[in-house]
Amino acid sequence: MSKRIAFIRPKAWPLANRIVEGVIQGQFSDHEMDVFDISNLVRKRPDIILANCIATFLLYGKDILQGKKKFRLAFWRTPFIFHWTRRLVQKKIAAGNYSFSFQMQSLFDASTPGIPHFVYTDHTHLENRHYSPAAAGNLYSPGWIALEKEIYQNAARIFVRSSNVRHSLIDEYGCRAEKTALVYAGSNASLSPTKTMNIDYAQPNILFVGLDWKRKGGPDLVEAFKIVRAECPKAKLTIIGAEPELHLENCQVVGKVPPENLDRYYQEASVFCLPTYLEPFGIVFIEAMTTHLPIVATRVGAIPDFVEEGKNGFLVGPGDIQGIASALVRLLQDPPLCRTFGEYSYQLTQDRYSWISVGRKFQENILEVLGETHPAKPMESTKV
Repeated sequence: MSKRIAFIRPKAWPLANRIVEGVIQGQFSDHEMDVFDISNLVRKRPDIILANCIATFLLYGKDILQGKKKFRLAFWRTPFIFHWTRRLVQKKIAAGNYSFSFQMQSLFDASTPGIPHFVYTDHTHLENRHYSPAAAGNLYSPGWIALEKEIYQNAARIFVRSSNVRHSLIDEYGCRAEKTALVYAGSNASLSPTKTMNIDYAQPNILFVGLDWKRKGGPDLVEAFKIVRAECPKAKLTIIGAEPELHLENCQVVGKVPPENLDRYYQEASVFCLPTYLEPFGIVFIEAMTTHLPIVATRVGAIPDFVEEGKNGFLVGPGDIQGIASALVRLLQDPPLCRTFGEYSYQLTQDRYSWISVGRKFQENILEVLGETHPAKPMESTKV
């Protein structure tokens, strides 16, 4: 009888959900893998969808109408959908003979009694309390948070991308330290590891990559850029993802770009800046670091894990426009410093933030739980 893995994800997107599928399959190549998308399972049950729409409005209707919460996010954070999702998943997994199950993110509990279960997440809900008073006051229902705790209790091991999430699991959810494993994450885009353009960092080009313009600090960057141009008149700002209406000299708004086309913009940049207010992880930082870029960012969430002050970038407080501008000016006026910081960024991605490295940590921890001593064939590459 062949060995099998149950891989459970909310849906195929974002890209990391498919990448991690390949990572696990690569590290356990002697296993067959069955992939279950939660959204697909629920979509086949219109009765559950209708009932949960009612449950969502009963729990969060006021916040939704006031614009404090988005319906599509609140829909997945009711006790009703939590319990039904668990039943649907357990029914699927009970029909197979699985060595272990592995779930992406912590919006549902895909554990099945008797089968070792693993969770890989970039957040906990209670971690939001550390971002701002507004975030702390906009949590989901206590009933749902209590169920979120069950996700971690039922997991054999919880893999996290950053140390702040690991601390949250231990301090706020009562998880044992040895039950958590900090494995980090890799880049989702196909990027050149060699700095092929603007190699001397002499072009004062700043790059922003992010979809949520306000949450990612885009307006702050624009105001900082105005200050920067007073000292660096040739400075340029390129905005990828978001599409704000701006009438600003030397500023290019590109909008959405397919992941396979991002490399060009990273290569043309000398500095990456994303002054975000809230960031569970921020994979774009890893992409920028992979392309040898120094970073200017805010001191929130996972960012201090991979932006080391004075080594590969500068950190400022959220909303500190003058601090953003000063850090950008310092880098743009010192190309050798950009090179030094960029090389440190790149080395961090090689040592820690690559999917090959993450995959090895997955394998090591999973085999330890399973009590196996002979690892499967190591992953050589990740295919999406």
